[in-house]
Amino acid sequence: MVTITVNLSEERLQRLQNLARQFNIPMEELLRVSFEELVARPQEDFQKALEYVLVTYKELYKRLA
Repeated sequence: MVTITVNLSEERLQRLQNLARQFNIPMEELLRVSFEELVARPQEDFQKALEYVLVTYKELYKRLA
């Protein structure tokens, strides 16, 4: 098993904690299941989602670069 460190804003952390409480599971378990779902999703679905995010946040990414 591998451990990964992810930087999150306080707002994102709170949202994750709230979701974990709603599902009555540890936050780490929520993240693990979410990552597994992402990896298991068919490549085409992931590509569509990725393109949507890139197009939607294109301006933001330009400003952050």
